[in-house]
Order: sequence, then structure tokens, then C-alpha cells
Amino acid sequence: MKILIRNGRVVDPARNHDEIGDVALAAGRVIGIQQVPDGFTPNKVIDATGCIVAPGLVDLSARLREPGHEHAGMLESEVGAAVAGGVTSIVCPPDTDPVLDEPGLVEMLRFRAEKLHQARVFPLGALTRKLEGEILTEMAELTEAGCVGFSQAEVPLANTQVLQRALQYASTFGYTVWLRPQELHLGKGVAASGPLATRLGLSGVPAAAETIAIFTILELLRSTGARVHLCRLSSAAGVALVRQAKDEGLRVTCDVSINSLHLTDNDIGYFDSRARLNPPLRQQRDRDALREGLADGTIDALVSDHTPVAEDAKTLPFAEAEAGATGLELLLSLALKWGQDSGVGLVRALEVLTSAPAHVLGASLGTLQASMGRLVEGGVADVCIFDAGAAWQVTADALRSQGKHTPFSGYELPGRVRCTIAGGQLAYEGWDRA
Repeated sequence: MKILIRNGRVVDPARNHDEIGDVALAAGRVIGIQQVPDGFTPNKVIDATGCIVAPGLVDLSARLREPGHEHAGMLESEVGAAVAGGVTSIVCPPDTDPVLDEPGLVEMLRFRAEKLHQARVFPLGALTRKLEGEILTEMAELTEAGCVGFSQAEVPLANTQVLQRALQYASTFGYTVWLRPQELHLGKGVAASGPLATRLGLSGVPAAAETIAIFTILELLRSTGARVHLCRLSSAAGVALVRQAKDEGLRVTCDVSINSLHLTDNDIGYFDSRARLNPPLRQQRDRDALREGLADGTIDALVSDHTPVAEDAKTLPFAEAEAGATGLELLLSLALKWGQDSGVGLVRALEVLTSAPAHVLGASLGTLQASMGRLVEGGVADVCIFDAGAAWQVTADALRSQGKHTPFSGYELPGRVRCTIAGGQLAYEGWDRA
């Protein structure tokens, strides 16, 4: 399909490009930026006047709920939610049912996603069989099946020797290990340790649950030379440790969720289960440090941490409710809000959603997909067109995801996606939305 996008403000953070112009797409690639090739005859012309034309967003953490949790979300509904939010590439963790620890399961998931012709899905393989933390999976076979890295998802590794062996093996073959830093025994609470958790009588998770795990991971990185991506930092102390590690030259990247970037434990209110999240919401000083870390590049990417939860699992007492919230359709808007609130501006707000997360994936991608998160001639035709000046209210009816629960319910947010193009195909159009 040949598409011509006209008169949009073309913003590509990777090239520091920000100009009004046209973009021409054909055969799944970008074939012209600013200058449309001679003789180019599009099948569709999109007038992007007043809108921003950006690379398709790359989300490093989104659960699609298949296989095994279809009651909370179907692949069709969650990938549909992704493109409605401008997301064209999704990394999904391996904690499905069954766990993504066999090549056949990975291939089936990728095949199902490819048939939808919408957002690309990049699975993470399980680091250990069934995520039990004992026996390493066949990483080479899982990589051949399409895994871009290996993770324990939300299951901490209790055995440090197993983690050491995993990092040694991953380092040998150039694989990336994705870990959410959490110490097994300290991380069993339901809210961040502090005055609010004490007042509400909720079991607490101290910041030390994160920092102890980070200390262990970094020490193993020094001895193995492995590459690790730390998922969803939540504490000021964690940000400081990562900043030191990067200054030291360790091969570590990290991300933060939209929830931790904007909310604090006070948003739990009176036991609001929509704010029951992993990692738990922490205090304002932690949120401020996370914002600063994202602004200065210590934190590489912003993620939705999309986890649709079924109604009956969320409408329970806070401590019994399932952790998680929908986020794919909120990712762009909350990045724009952070950009406005913090003063970092539009380009940095888009960078943490496009080129920066694509850089985290790095060598895990093929030649064409290596241009993900960028708008460059010859690169993959993933495009998000949005109106930064149009606001929308977060309501259940406004969300395409099967999961309707989010702590941002009722918020009015900036930025409405008007069109999403994935691999050169129209995946979503929302011009008729107010």
C-alpha cells in the first residue's frame, strides 16, 4: 500500500528532526521524508495538518494475556488497544499460561499476532523453566523462535547461583536478560512501606527490596559482562544505583512505568484497588527521582506496564485484588503530560517512547526492524499521527482494551491518536473522535 502523509509536523527524536513536511510510504518502508519521490502515486493521502507525525511507539512492557488469561484480555483486543494508542511494537513478558519456555509456544504467539496485521509482538522467553528459578531454558532455541530476551517476569530468582549461570550463558551468546529487581522475601507486600501503608494496615514493600536486588545484579554484571535490562524501577535509591552503574560503564539499561512516573502511594486513597500495582506506588521523593532520571537519560524508556485485569479480580479488597492496570492507550498521553509538567519538551517525551526503547532492543532486532522507533528513508513504515492539542478523558468506554481498570480513570489527558500505520498498513484511524 502506498500512503502519503501531508503537511504534518514530522518529529524524529533519533535524528533531532522537527519540521513541517510530507512523508511517503510504500511496500512497508519509508521512501521519502520532506521530498516525495517523483512519480509517486499514493493509494491513500492523509492530511496531517495540525498533527504530529512521529515514529510508531515501542512499548517494552505489555501483557497481552494470551495464552491462558483470555478472560482478562484477548490478543485481538490488546493489540487493537496498542495501535489505538499509537504503539506499533510491543515486548511481552513470558508469564503466560503456559509459560513461554518452549519454542512452539513462542512461535504460536508470534503467528497469532502476525495474522492480525497490526502491532508487532516481540516475546521475552522465560529465563528458567516454568519460571520456577531452578533450570535454565534453552535460550538458543527460544531465540531462534523469536524471543528478544529472557525474563523471570514478576517471579524473583531466589537462587543467586542460577542467576549467575544465566548471566554467564547470556553473555556468551549476546543475549539480554530482563529483570525486575525485587528481593524475594522483602517483596511480598502489597503497598510501599511508609506512613500510608502503616495507617491503612497494608503489608509493606521497602525500597530495599529493589536496591538489594539491584546490588546483586550489578555485582554479577561486573563478573560476567552480561547485558541486563532492569524493568520498572520504582525508587529514588534504585535510580541512584543505576546512574552509578552507567557511569561505571556496566551494560545496563532500565525503564519506568507510567504509573510510577505520575502517581504516589497517596493515590491509593481509601483502598482503591485500581492503584494495586507491581511495583507498588512509592512516595513523592521516589516519583520525583524517577522523573529526573527519565529526563537526564539514566532511565532509558517509559513503558505502559499494560496488565489488563478481569472485573472480578479487581473489585476485591485492596490486598486481595490482582495487581495491574491497563496502560497501552495511556502511554503517549502520559508521556506528553510528563514532557509538559517537567519542561523536557515534546522531543524528549517522544524519544523515551521511540528511539530509546528501540535502542534497548538493539541487536535483538533484524536489519529492517533495527530502524524501529525512527523515521528514516528505507526504514520500517511504523508511524503514529496524533494531535497533541486535543485532550481526552480516561473512561472505560474510551478504552479498547478488554481491561478497563486504571488509576488514571477520570483524568483528562493531552494527545489524541488520529492514525497509526504499522508496517505500511493502516492499523487504526480515529479522525472522527471528538
